[in-house]
Amino acid sequence: MPERLDLKHRVLAEIEAAARPDALIGSSTSGFRATELREGAKHPGRIFVAHPFNPVYLLPLVEIVGQEGADPLALSQIEKLLTEIGMKPIVLRREIDAHIGDRLLEAVWREALWLVKDGIATTGEIDDVIRFGFGLRWAQMGLFETYRIAGGEAGMRHFLAQFGPALKWPWTKLMDVPDLDEGLVEQISSQSDAQSGQYGIRELEQIRDDNLIGFMQVLRDRNWGAGEVLSAMEARFLAKAHGVSGQGWQVQVRPEWTDYNGHMTEYRYAQVFGDATDAFLVRIGMDAAYRAGGRSVYTVESHLRHLGDLSVGARVTVTTMLLGHDAKRIRLLHEMRDGDGKVVATSEHMLLHVDTALGKASLMEAPLPQRLAEMRPDSPPNFAGRGIRDVVSA
Repeated sequence: MPERLDLKHRVLAEIEAAARPDALIGSSTSGFRATELREGAKHPGRIFVAHPFNPVYLLPLVEIVGQEGADPLALSQIEKLLTEIGMKPIVLRREIDAHIGDRLLEAVWREALWLVKDGIATTGEIDDVIRFGFGLRWAQMGLFETYRIAGGEAGMRHFLAQFGPALKWPWTKLMDVPDLDEGLVEQISSQSDAQSGQYGIRELEQIRDDNLIGFMQVLRDRNWGAGEVLSAMEARFLAKAHGVSGQGWQVQVRPEWTDYNGHMTEYRYAQVFGDATDAFLVRIGMDAAYRAGGRSVYTVESHLRHLGDLSVGARVTVTTMLLGHDAKRIRLLHEMRDGDGKVVATSEHMLLHVDTALGKASLMEAPLPQRLAEMRPDSPPNFAGRGIRDVVSA
């Protein structure tokens, strides 16, 4: 929808007329405040600004604007809903034009325009300064935490004492905006074409998305920044994604998973089977809260069979069979299939419930025994329980 307040008021009025009085209504506008959107509304306390960042399907941040004059229950609901779908809501303490993110971006954008106009740098050089320099720091640490580190052991106070005087130096033209005349537009456009013209927009979007996924997965493995949000979302979705309508655990082979033969390497098979095991365990109740109580399940024996090859981009489905269980042990067998349904690998596991503080086997606690009792063990296939075959010398 165009950034026209009259049009937004008309659409919001139509939504209010059709929606329940307690329905939440959000706008992704970056140009208007919540108080402006609420003008003339029948139930203004349920109207918010929920401003995300592109690509919305990957970047978790959503700026929530409208705390002043909002229905407290509605505000709590919108935070809960956004968190449940894997977003990171940030509620602004007060309204301000362009919210937070766009104001920061605008400051950098204005400075970059001057650097191009004054012939200090090209568009490509400016992007390289960000891509190869502080952009990598900002993505994981933000602005203030980055500068806190720059202050050394003495922290932020030392940094401010050291670099505070720079605020009076002519290091920015922040409020002195260059005229975006035809000459500057042509200069920026031609440089941008030279910088990235070999790629189509869809190609650039795909490169961007693949890189973002990689960044976030690295951060997830360290439970840091945006990765912490991704980790929490995956934990919530894990049980739902596993075994729903018999679909099993589904993944796609990534480029970094392959070896010099172009095939998925051995330890990635173990990783995928391990993820399928984790999904099964979450499904029976061994979630983060259960593990926080000093209880977990360890793998004590595995047997992996390779029956085919997988290449980059292959879509893989892992189905899990419960072969048996007792008070301390769970026996699972996974089958990995490619996109054509062909079994390319199997993995059998014996799992042992442990007291993590003592490092010893222990009895399973609720709800694990109850959930397992509700599941009917599968009939073992004829290869289950086999070890590695002997090699007899001639």
